[in-house]
Amino acid sequence: MDELQRRSESQRSEAIPVAHTVAGRYGALIAAGEIEHDSAQDKVVHALDALNEVLAETGPASKKSALGWLFGRRGAAKAPVRGLYVWGKVGRGKTMLMDLFFDIAVPRKKRRVHFHEFMADVHERVHAVRAQIRDGEISGDDPIPPVAAAIAEETRLLCFDEFTVTDIADAMILGRLFTRLFELGVVMVATSNVDPDDLYRDGLNRGHFLGFVALLKTRVDVLCLDARTDYRMEKLAGAPLYLTPLGPEVEAGLEELWRKLTHGLPAHSEELEAKGRRIPVTRTAAGVARFTFAELCEQPLGAADFQRIALSYHTIVLEGVPVMDLPQRNAAKRFINLIDTLYNNRNKLVLSAATEPDGLYIARTGTECFEFERTVSRLIEMRSREWLQDPAG
Repeated sequence: MDELQRRSESQRSEAIPVAHTVAGRYGALIAAGEIEHDSAQDKVVHALDALNEVLAETGPASKKSALGWLFGRRGAAKAPVRGLYVWGKVGRGKTMLMDLFFDIAVPRKKRRVHFHEFMADVHERVHAVRAQIRDGEISGDDPIPPVAAAIAEETRLLCFDEFTVTDIADAMILGRLFTRLFELGVVMVATSNVDPDDLYRDGLNRGHFLGFVALLKTRVDVLCLDARTDYRMEKLAGAPLYLTPLGPEVEAGLEELWRKLTHGLPAHSEELEAKGRRIPVTRTAAGVARFTFAELCEQPLGAADFQRIALSYHTIVLEGVPVMDLPQRNAAKRFINLIDTLYNNRNKLVLSAATEPDGLYIARTGTECFEFERTVSRLIEMRSREWLQDPAG
């Protein structure tokens, strides 16, 4: 971007017309035969468009006042912008609709992130601010306000994929953090598999977390996406999930499955966080992630990394699994751990490989040759109709 264009972009008002709509993009997918119309999805589509119109009409928080965004040009008080919390079972199209919305959402300062990655970033910021307070670089004793201020300066629209709370450290700071973020005009849009009232259910000291649930319900509209079916099953029904041998025909078949699973939406890249490490995901759309064998099994990834991936996407597409021998035992071990993790989390798996499962590891010594027998069994099960129809996945 040249300097003139950069200045032009910086001078544009956030109160700009909504040139594209979620409804328009959703209708185009229906017309193209990528998806079928669903009345439950349609309700979410119109709610997202309504939110985008409000975002187009209202500006970000004033730099002079945390409450400046509440007032119009004549000083008349306006209600805060309510976000959206869309929840429902896996495979009902929540992530697809988020894809459609985020691409055309009006605010320039917008961020889309898995909730786990967002909270990892928050904890890093809190740690850094506490160090600044300790060293006398900034005043005060509470790191949350400056952390919230920094996030609000960077982001007006905060979109979460798979909003869930399982960590007590997250649960204990969410109320204070989002109280401040909402005051600063940050708008949340989230997808989740659970009703807000069921967040952090049975969690340690959950009573301290309920204030956040009450706050959330005052600042977002809660919609249940009760779509009629698991659309993943429809897309994969009757299709071969294990494609072999490698070659142009299998590559074409994998591309077609990818297109069906992602409804033809463009892929984007992102990073996942696992115990301080960053896992690059080069291609993802509509809750599906696509990896090469080299990206997952020839890199120093472990069980925690694979678990992070399994929890972030309902379906994994893995391409190019080769025949492995003793020199590739490390890659074989990672492949074993990967399949174990996806199996235990009931993920759907689409895979292309050089040969059938029982021919993928040909070494006759070492523990991997015995462990691989379990992998073979699981690969066969994960390509079955029964696996595909399992509602737990």
